[in-house]
Amino acid sequence: MKRGLPGLHLLVVDDESGIRKTLTYCLEEDGHSVVAVSSIPQALTEAARRPFDGAFVDIRLGAGSGLDLIPALLEETPGMKIIVITAYASIETAVQAMRLGAADYLPKPFGPDQVRVAIRRVSEMLDLEGRIRDLSEELSRLAPEVSFSTSNPAMRRCLETAHQVASSDASVLLTGESGTGKSILAKAIHLWSPRSSGPFVPVSCPSIPPELLESELFGHSKGAFTGAVGDSPGRIASAERGTLFLDEIGDLPAPLQPKLLRFLQDREYERVGDSRTRRADIRIISATNSDLGAAASAGSFRQDLYYRLNVIEIRMPSLRDRVEDIVPLAGIMLGHFGSLNHRRVSGFSDEAACALRAHNWPGNLRELRNVVERAVILSEGGVIGTEHLHGLSGGHPRETRLGDHLPIADIEEEHIRRVLASTRTLSEAAKILGIDETTLWRRRKNYNI
Repeated sequence: MKRGLPGLHLLVVDDESGIRKTLTYCLEEDGHSVVAVSSIPQALTEAARRPFDGAFVDIRLGAGSGLDLIPALLEETPGMKIIVITAYASIETAVQAMRLGAADYLPKPFGPDQVRVAIRRVSEMLDLEGRIRDLSEELSRLAPEVSFSTSNPAMRRCLETAHQVASSDASVLLTGESGTGKSILAKAIHLWSPRSSGPFVPVSCPSIPPELLESELFGHSKGAFTGAVGDSPGRIASAERGTLFLDEIGDLPAPLQPKLLRFLQDREYERVGDSRTRRADIRIISATNSDLGAAASAGSFRQDLYYRLNVIEIRMPSLRDRVEDIVPLAGIMLGHFGSLNHRRVSGFSDEAACALRAHNWPGNLRELRNVVERAVILSEGGVIGTEHLHGLSGGHPRETRLGDHLPIADIEEEHIRRVLASTRTLSEAAKILGIDETTLWRRRKNYNI
């Protein structure tokens, strides 16, 4: 929930009574709750009694130093934002205060406007941290395969870049193999951005027939084509003041590419069957698992559109390149699916953990999710062993390989499971398998997939 500026709980620590009274009056006038004290022991006592959102701390506190108070306050309330105030301002003390964990620095003398600016920054910091916490909780609930806790340097760089670009309106291109979490990162960028209160509108380019994709994106007017029984605003209009996410942009049909390019350049478009030019205020994030640069060089994708989409590129690492994250991620999923399926699972055996780390994970996070979910369902609770990890080395009673003395149904079941684990949609899986979606549906039912 977004926090408003009023209503912060603030601590004032200064040995000058005039400063304490002035700050208290100024802050309470703006609707904040204030506790003012004159010494380090009093400050620690108050911090132990209740949590504070922020604190104004003077550097010189009688015989003590406010710099010594900073770590003690942060240990008591880790999320507190501390504003250092002093009449003896210097670059050295400012740097030292920031290194100790202070959020801001306010030299004396200061007026009400300066105090309000400092408080506004504190409020914005708390608001952003709250959004990130809410986002992490929401993603953990909806997509347990994506965790923003990582030990992998490449994944950390992805998240750092995503945080940096979120505040801008620059087009972002997310690249990487299928199943690496590009769509979840796109949603995170939106929720971290100033557009977070607006809609997040995803469009899967290969999932919509090419002849319908233009009207799906740009909208259409009544009677524009057979079946257009009414006006449709389109996804672009639906994303007004928000974010439009174009998934698998490499599959965008060639006739649509110049129209999307024009929109990216001018933010103008027309609905199908309507000559009226419209404008839209949206941010575009796109994703692809193909080499879009190579496609642009080969002429199968417009180079000018590629450059417009690729203002900022964030490449998601594959799961096999994040070996140190595999078991922790599997543990997060284990807790999620254990709760969902009412199973008391306590973790993975050493052999199962080794099997998880050793597997190549062609389907990346999506495949890991499927493996863990199935393991939870097949287990009776307790520790997950290799016998529960279908498809992994040592994780299935029969290691299904071409040429093994096995019924053909076992080979078919294993192949279908692996294709489903590494694809995004049933339509894509059916196309790879060379069967129609109805047949695939029946196979899934027969094999209890």
